[in-house]
Amino acid sequence: MEIKQIAPSFAASPQIKPDDVARIAEAGYRTIICNRPDGEADDQTSAAEIATAAREAGLEFRFVPIKPGMISDEIIQSFDDALKGCKGPVLAYCRTGTRSSTLWALARAKMLSPDAILTATAQAGYDLSGLRPRMEERFGESIQTATPEKYDVLIVGGGAGGVATAASILKRRPQAKIAIIEPREEHYYQPGWTLVGAGVFTKGQTMRRMVDVIPDGVQLIRGAVSAFDPARNEVSLENGARYGYEVLVVCPGLRLAWEAIEGLPATLGKNGVTSNYRFDLAPYTYELVQATRKGKAIFTQPPMPIKCAGAPQKAMYLSADYWLRTGVLKDIDIEFCNAGGVLFGVPDYVPALMEYVQKYDATLSFFHNLVKVDGNAKVATFEVTDGDTKTLVEKEFDMMHVCPPQTGLDFIKASPLADAAGWVDVDQATLQHKKFANIFGLGDGCSTPNAKTAAAVRKQAPVVAVNALAVLDGKDLVAQYDGYGSCPLTVERGKIVLAEFGYGGKLLPSFPQWLIDGKKPTRAAWFLKERMLPPMYWQGMFKGREYLAEPDMTFKKIGSE
Repeated sequence: MEIKQIAPSFAASPQIKPDDVARIAEAGYRTIICNRPDGEADDQTSAAEIATAAREAGLEFRFVPIKPGMISDEIIQSFDDALKGCKGPVLAYCRTGTRSSTLWALARAKMLSPDAILTATAQAGYDLSGLRPRMEERFGESIQTATPEKYDVLIVGGGAGGVATAASILKRRPQAKIAIIEPREEHYYQPGWTLVGAGVFTKGQTMRRMVDVIPDGVQLIRGAVSAFDPARNEVSLENGARYGYEVLVVCPGLRLAWEAIEGLPATLGKNGVTSNYRFDLAPYTYELVQATRKGKAIFTQPPMPIKCAGAPQKAMYLSADYWLRTGVLKDIDIEFCNAGGVLFGVPDYVPALMEYVQKYDATLSFFHNLVKVDGNAKVATFEVTDGDTKTLVEKEFDMMHVCPPQTGLDFIKASPLADAAGWVDVDQATLQHKKFANIFGLGDGCSTPNAKTAAAVRKQAPVVAVNALAVLDGKDLVAQYDGYGSCPLTVERGKIVLAEFGYGGKLLPSFPQWLIDGKKPTRAAWFLKERMLPPMYWQGMFKGREYLAEPDMTFKKIGSE
């Protein structure tokens, strides 16, 4: 089975078998569409067999058969109706995947430009350039018959960055017409998942309904973005809708690439393998910590960039602290396997962290990148780098906390907004796009070289708000972001090393040293993390209250005096 992702909620594949369906479900797909008529080959699995396997796996199934070279307007409409009427993400298949990708391309041609479609399908490995004339015809008809609704500020992403930016704009201009595009129905306070994994928070404390966090006066558009058209100042959604904007703010986050580690998706949440990077798995982390009384505990960190670079070691410290308090630490061998070469990227905080590494008698294994997990055998395989030499090393484990590799989202990578690495390409000070003056980016999905944390977003959102309004008014940009990020390193239950820093590792403490000395573990920093930061998030950032985040308004254009 070879799944080829074309859009955020659509993929195509060659012929599948019933045994593949369980893996399709594990990969997150919710509907299978068969585009291959029965009887094309003697060894072909019938649509009915796949339908039965799909039902057993809890998936929807649609049968839209198409013979090669026989793609009529009626068939395209039937396929489009199937896409609109089923749950996503969708996996469609035929003999090679080409008919499925072709149907998707022609069905989407009334809402996406031919260039956007051909780019997406080519990246998936399908050359559909011969369809350009037909796509141009369908796209031209849609442009003539539909005028998209237009907003002063259109925001892509209903995470911390999107909601906080909308709130900061409304604080300054209550009459602004703003919309947020977001497919999810829930909003998560992800910084809290570390404490869920330590039994301090429940996972319910970290989730609210999306409609409940959207600021009053902001329209929530439920949907997934499929393409950007900066030349027309438009955004297209996978359901066919198009929206216009005067200013666009892009903050969709990033993608956790679980599949990049062989065997990991199949064993997450069982066999002693967990991760605080997922809402549903954080409670399992605490279950494992409580159940582990002896043996080997491994904590992993992948290559940068990742969100909250301190989170992998936070899980290690809090787990070790629990084992120390319950008297079993002496029987547990802890190893921190880091793909990088340092414990923490800002050297000022390393001495305090090393004291806890030694306290918990943990082994630090640098240049160890997790590449494979055999959950049943409880064996992890690491690629170990030593200069120019790479070797594979297997390690047995009883418990393993995994931080997955992370990358830009596919629909960003395929867009004109992305840099070569797949991130929204913005100026690190103004957060304005480097090519399109009326587009801004912030949060985990943008190219700025700062720590990807909620604290960074708290600082970025007011900067984007001020500068977006400046663009609307035809004025110069006046606000700048200094790269601030914060990582509350939970070294034990009740104490935190509060790392606060900006671009280049410059220390940017928010509090006087007598109150919180960030280079030392303090109870005050724990109180901040546990009691103060959650309400600052829900009732501060999302209400336009810019606590410790007023934007720097001293920015001057290059060449100005």
